Formats: sequence, structure tokens, C-alpha cells
Amino acid sequence: MPPSVFKCISILKPDIIIHTAALTNVQLCEKNKKLAYDTNVVGTANLINALTEIKPDNYFVLISTACVFQGDEGNYTEKDVSRPKNFYGFTKKQAENIVLRSNLKHLVVRTNFVAYEPWPYAKAFTDRFGTYLFAQDVAHAIKELIAQGLTGVVHVCGKERMSMFKLAKITTPRIQPMTLKDYDGAAPLTVDMTLRSVRIKPYKLGWSFNAHE
Repeated sequence: MPPSVFKCISILKPDIIIHTAALTNVQLCEKNKKLAYDTNVVGTANLINALTEIKPDNYFVLISTACVFQGDEGNYTEKDVSRPKNFYGFTKKQAENIVLRSNLKHLVVRTNFVAYEPWPYAKAFTDRFGTYLFAQDVAHAIKELIAQGLTGVVHVCGKERMSMFKLAKITTPRIQPMTLKDYDGAAPLTVDMTLRSVRIKPYKLGWSFNAHE
């Protein structure tokens, strides 16, 4: 365990940790697997080990992803068996396993979100789908789940199945379309990342913008 992690936990002794840090670039994870594993898996293990020793009554929340699933069928619930399609998804699933096996009070939040800002690429896929939310939506949802004291695995997802292209047009009206046939990256891509939850209600995309004014 890195001394810096142990020292930080020793000083702060946090009651709750929401672990959002991760290497999420799917292409980079495929090209640099050691960096991806060290960041997403070892980084999570370091936190869990430090908390188990220093603050075993901590409430640990891991932000995970729909990419722990194969992404060919969609409509995945908390009861479905995860089978990652790329190395990014594999590392996030391994991180989940570390958290779920721990003795800490824990919550794994699987979700699929983007920031409410201009799309970072020139094009967006018309044939890749998700039940997307904005980052602010997810943040407020997590606050609600923590207040309820939920544990285990929960899917925080939007009500609507939409393509990446439709999602991108919300903030970037002039975004250009593309399909998976145009893709030439290193990592295999998921196609349908839609989630459902058997534990909580779905959220409307952008619901938090007015709910907490």
C-alpha cells in the first residue's frame, strides 16, 4: 500500500468515500493495460485495504460502469452476470469484486453519464446506445442513495434508451453522425449499454437541473 494513501486515510478518517477516480479512456486502457490495471484495480484495492485497517466503519461507494457487461443485448439489471468486452470493463469489474468482497459497508453504482458540456469529439455514434444521464444527475442520485444507506450493486440509469448521437446533439447541435463501421480503434466497443434497475426508479435525463434549485 502506498504510504501516501495510508497517511491520508489516517489523518482524515473519512466516514464516507465516493471513489470516482479511474482511467476511463477505453482506447488507452487497451493500449496500456498496466496503467489501466494499476489505476482502476490496484488503486481501489489500496483504498479498501487502508480503510479496512484504519476506518473499518467507512461507507465506501464505488462508481462503476455499464461496460462491465458485454454490451450486445442491453437492458442489463443488477441480477445479470457481467461479462466485460474490453479491458476497461475488465478492470472496473475487478474493482467491483474487491469492493463487494470487503467487510466495509459498500455500494457499487453502475451508471453511464457524460458532462453537460459540448461533445468532445467531432462525431458521435448513431448505433451505440445507453440509458444516459448527465454527471450532475448522477451526483444527486448518489446523494439520495447514501442518505438511504443502500448497499450492494445499484444501477443508476436514465429512463430513455438513446444513441450517443442523440445525446451529443443536446449540447452540440452540429455534431456529425458516425457508425461502428467507421470505427478503427484498438478496443472492442460495446453496442448497447442500456441499464435497468430492479432496486430503484430510473431518472429522467437532466432531472437534477431543476430539482435542487
